[in-house]
Amino acid sequence: MDDTYDLAAHDIGPDIDALRAALAAHGITLPTLGVDPLTLAARTTRPPLVALGNCNVATARRMAEVLRSAAGG
Repeated sequence: MDDTYDLAAHDIGPDIDALRAALAAHGITLPTLGVDPLTLAARTTRPPLVALGNCNVATARRMAEVLRSAAGG
């Protein structure tokens, strides 16, 4: 069985761009947001993972605030 995936069929670039835009709409920037290189290089049928990356404490607090607000809290 061939366990490789078709990169074109699993292009997560548009999803990353959409997430980046949604975060930016709330004043949040994750500088290292992108495709996880290890899962991109892996030979699997699954698409690569999105690497959210590291962020500073202020960004983490802002993300928590936005998520709480979106959840109605």
